[in-house]
Amino acid sequence: MPLAFSASQYLRQPVPEQTHRLALYLNDEDRIVRALLDASQLEKLGEGRYRYAVKPLRAFQLQIQPVVQLQTQRSAERLEIEALDCQLAGFDLVDDFSLTLHSWIRATETGLEGEARLAVSVSRPAVLSLIAPKVLEATGRSLLGGILLGMRKRVGQQLLGDFRHWCQEH
Repeated sequence: MPLAFSASQYLRQPVPEQTHRLALYLNDEDRIVRALLDASQLEKLGEGRYRYAVKPLRAFQLQIQPVVQLQTQRSAERLEIEALDCQLAGFDLVDDFSLTLHSWIRATETGLEGEARLAVSVSRPAVLSLIAPKVLEATGRSLLGGILLGMRKRVGQQLLGDFRHWCQEH
């Protein structure tokens, strides 16, 4: 029986200066993705497509590193980022693993608004057979929540810092 867990995060980030320029800034998809994610772990595959190696995660003495293929898309005044595929690098203890990510960000009159939903379904590795499924799922939710919280912090720090730099350039 597969384990399934999910997490979501809503964002409302005030931007005190030059808010009227945010929508134009969000049109530069490549720049936004690089500001939201660690650029050293990001590889551009093509127009609007990326491979992102998530920093290794530790749970129950296991280390896993998801490698996610992402796609960006502009729609209805917002930038959407979605996971197309995900593999676990260097981890062959599970037969099936799936990750979904749906996120978006848009400019508002007062700043940025967005949402990210992350979900994982994975077969239970035999090495974790003695741990209760509810404990594994709670740990999974905590890991996903930590990833989303990190993305939220990047919006408040890296993305806004990059926006200020972009405003000076343009």
